[in-house]
Amino acid sequence: MMVIGLTGSIGMGKSTTAAMFREAGVPVYDADAAVHDLYDQGGAAVAPVGEAFPGVVKDGRIDREALRSRVLGDPDALKRLNGIVHPLVGLDRIQFFERARAEGADMVVIDVPLLFETGGHVGLDAVVVVTAPPEMQRERVLGRPGMTPERLDAILAQQMADAEKRARAHFVIDTSRGLEPARQQVAEVISVMRDPQRRPARDVAAG
Repeated sequence: MMVIGLTGSIGMGKSTTAAMFREAGVPVYDADAAVHDLYDQGGAAVAPVGEAFPGVVKDGRIDREALRSRVLGDPDALKRLNGIVHPLVGLDRIQFFERARAEGADMVVIDVPLLFETGGHVGLDAVVVVTAPPEMQRERVLGRPGMTPERLDAILAQQMADAEKRARAHFVIDTSRGLEPARQQVAEVISVMRDPQRRPARDVAAG
């Protein structure tokens, strides 16, 4: 079973692209959704994160906004948080792989926002980077409730530059041209990955 990484900076259209892979019949693992479940009531991350960052647990769940304010712009705090959450997400992902194999999937997609930044691209069969022009990216993100230019800049500072992500990618999907062109690009990725003669070498994205 082939494992394809899907990533892209905030506002590039990654979630929409992930949905297109699902529509095409490819199982998609959503790391953000997994973290959301871990932070919710009864989630495995609530106790250890609450202990590491006192005050972020409210009504039995992690207050994501309170946690974000504690780690944004603080590399040490972010590293401490990742050290708690990443192993838990890893266990959840293993269970996803097992289900996909049992269902006979020939490939899966793992949707991870910080794929390169966390080294999650190592060992994958291919990496897909979703992109769009920076002005479109900012327009999309600043249209979200509660988003400010300062907060967007702080988020982007924690993410690898889009140009570097594209340089490391096996495939680049440009979402600036509309949904149908993006859907066609997704179909082409699937087609190429299923063709041993066209499938890219793994190490293209290893840089």
